[in-house]
Amino acid sequence: MRNKSFTALVTFIIVALTTATWWTLGRDTTREVDPATGAVTGPYEADQVIACVVVLVGLVVIGALLLPAWLAVTGVSLPFTAAWTIQASSTDDSGLWAVGAVLVLVGTLVGGAIVTAITRALVRNRD
Repeated sequence: MRNKSFTALVTFIIVALTTATWWTLGRDTTREVDPATGAVTGPYEADQVIACVVVLVGLVVIGALLLPAWLAVTGVSLPFTAAWTIQASSTDDSGLWAVGAVLVLVGTLVGGAIVTAITRALVRNRD
């Protein structure tokens, strides 16, 4: 069992890096308009989403190796959802940001739980 100071430090680092991931990769609000068709896309580009997912998966893996499983998952899910919600709620007048926030939270919780389970299973099989 690791000591509480180590757990607190690792959790803080994961929360900080998760928040930084949102603010560097996920904060885009620019929509692209195709001049020929008028179709609007965005604000997220595929490479942004992929990079964000890769970083978050990496953070959950590190958390799964160093922290209790529930802390590894919530240490990524809650700050990412909070950062998303802060921006979305400040730019959306329709109120649909609340639905998006629930979807982001559920998606990161489920995804994090799957990554944690796989990580732990691989470590167990290696030992």
